[in-house]
Amino acid sequence: MAISVFNARALQDEASAYRWVEAQVWPDGPICPHCGGVDRISLMKGKSTRIGTYKCYQCRKPFTVKVGTVFEASHIPMRVWLQAMVLMCASKKGISSNQLHRSLGVSLKTAWFMSHRIREAMRTVGMEPMGGAGQIVEVDETFYGQVKGEPKRRGTGHKHVVLSLIHRGGSARSFHVEGTRIADIAPVIRENLARESTMMTDEGTYYRELGREFARHDTVNHKLEEYVRGDAHTNTAENFFSIFKRGMHGVYQHCSEKHLRRYLAEFDFRYSNRAALGVDDEERTERAIRGIIGKRLTYRTTRRQAAPAPTAKGRVRGKGKPQRSAAANPKA
Repeated sequence: MAISVFNARALQDEASAYRWVEAQVWPDGPICPHCGGVDRISLMKGKSTRIGTYKCYQCRKPFTVKVGTVFEASHIPMRVWLQAMVLMCASKKGISSNQLHRSLGVSLKTAWFMSHRIREAMRTVGMEPMGGAGQIVEVDETFYGQVKGEPKRRGTGHKHVVLSLIHRGGSARSFHVEGTRIADIAPVIRENLARESTMMTDEGTYYRELGREFARHDTVNHKLEEYVRGDAHTNTAENFFSIFKRGMHGVYQHCSEKHLRRYLAEFDFRYSNRAALGVDDEERTERAIRGIIGKRLTYRTTRRQAAPAPTAKGRVRGKGKPQRSAAANPKA
């Protein structure tokens, strides 16, 4: 009988959880997030000291592995953070905040914020152009919601355009773009696709001129029911979109425009670290943990939206009470 991953010591014991995260974030030993020092750092061992607290005797400041990461200012136990990351990394189509709330025993508000912090950890930064000489990258777009400019039908909302670059046998990179005009698509492709690559697209006219900038450009005409011609196809991109949409419609059910980029980062991360590339659930979680560094996300930032304009008396129009500031950081 296989042993459950949740029996792992790092998911049950708080001190072990801290040691496991420290091994991923500080493979060569602790680094002070305040001054960057690596010498004269020791673990504090007082009875009232929090687990995993170090003190830097160069700047005289205490710190934990949470400082300077998406975990900073969090009151959630580290082992619960790791449990949430395992669930999100192992669920092919994602896991809802409601499910995390029920499974982990945290509030729904905390589960929602935790999931956004984990998506931020999954986001890749400093990306090099995809592809290269002899490499094939499929470029395609899909829609989530209602297309801009279309007459609204009852029960429908605004659709968003998602552009994805899928390296065959490799990673995925997705973007939320304004539309399907060449002005919307071309800058993204030029920045993220190496000129030596082979670009595969459908019959979209906005790809024709752009395709001349790359080593090779092949298309298939879906309107004529042509889906494969030799090695020319966009089926890999279509497969990625099917997973994305099943997750968004079946698991998350709704996503506002301001948060779409984080959900795209989540699906890109799982696809780019999938089992077919030799990455199992444990390694995928370790890679997500290594992505927490240098990414600070507050509840105020996550919830930010345009506020109603206040009147001369400091009251919001339509409200009887003075305008209040955004919600403070939850216990997450």
